[in-house]
Amino acid sequence: MTETNDAGNWVRSWGASPQAAHDGIGSLDDHPPLADVTLRQVVRVSGGGHRIRVRFTNEFGTAPFTIGAARVGLAVTGGAVRPGSERVLTFSGASAVTVPAGAPILSDPVDLALPALAKLSISLYLPGRVETCTCHDPALETGWTIPGDAVAAPAVPANAGVLPVRALISAVDVLPGGPAKAIVVVGDSRADGAGSTPDANRSWPELLAGRLAERGMDAGYLSNQGISGNRMLNDGIGAAVLARFDRDVLATPGLGYVALSVGGNDIGISFAPRDDDGPLAGLLKMFPGAPVTTDDVIAAYRQLVARARERGVRVYATTIAPFEGAEIHSPEGESARQRVNEWIRTGGAFDAVLDFDAVWRDPDRPSRIRQDFHCGDHLHGNDAGYQALADSIDLSLFG
Repeated sequence: MTETNDAGNWVRSWGASPQAAHDGIGSLDDHPPLADVTLRQVVRVSGGGHRIRVRFTNEFGTAPFTIGAARVGLAVTGGAVRPGSERVLTFSGASAVTVPAGAPILSDPVDLALPALAKLSISLYLPGRVETCTCHDPALETGWTIPGDAVAAPAVPANAGVLPVRALISAVDVLPGGPAKAIVVVGDSRADGAGSTPDANRSWPELLAGRLAERGMDAGYLSNQGISGNRMLNDGIGAAVLARFDRDVLATPGLGYVALSVGGNDIGISFAPRDDDGPLAGLLKMFPGAPVTTDDVIAAYRQLVARARERGVRVYATTIAPFEGAEIHSPEGESARQRVNEWIRTGGAFDAVLDFDAVWRDPDRPSRIRQDFHCGDHLHGNDAGYQALADSIDLSLFG
């Protein structure tokens, strides 16, 4: 287990796993090219601090792009910035920077008092064209595109468009005022918050961050690295967890805890009914790779645990919640889910188990989610469902 960070060490307070635009759910497919435009995006940090830096990303880009100017500030409803909180971001002292293809870039630190659970506005001006946009799809928090250089605009103008993804930003790190540890949740759409109310921060990791902040706990710094549609073993919608684990999890500043909340898509897709002319044919094309077995899934968990423990962090896992009623469900997939969950609970691989299956399952039909906990698709939670998951977690695991 990691030792408590001394004040003066960076810790991640917000994150969104980078994806290639064509590896998401298609939110940018019909969006105008990003060129001579300002992107204004709002993120809610988890833990607070007195200095911040922003990680921008071109990790899935095929060509460099230029940031002509960038600013941060405390966000006000509707995309405005609180007067007096504006800070110019620089890069090695320069106001503009070219981000190489395949690379991230960190801004210089700026002083900004950021309370726990504060919303931060991040604006960046793109003077040239972004050929391929590294993003996180979907955003679940409204962002805007504004023509020209509008990083200093105090409010979003009437001619702004909606930005449907997290574009070109992947993390916010802070310098806390005392000891701090970061929690990283790595998972799929249920971690990402699919089905929750947009602009309300109602994914279970964000709700957990709220509980930790209320307690003032050192581990109140949480980075949600869920990707909707993600799997452990195969790429498709986002890089596989085994492929992205070092970048998205183990490289996290201040890392103390990892929560694995993945595996449902590996099982659901592998055991889904397969028919080239059937109703799932189009969906399954988004998930390349051969079907995997329960032994493959268990082996993948073991790999992630071993790699995390090399860094001395505690590793937790969530059981896989039910999904009967969803289009990918099959009796064979249900049997596989039950087998993997039994191993998660009893195999002794993890420091603790978060039994999300027990929280969500319908007592009268355990292969289904309780009717009041899903968003209507029998697969993803609604706000009440995600709240129940967050409330079920023993906060002493992070103490």
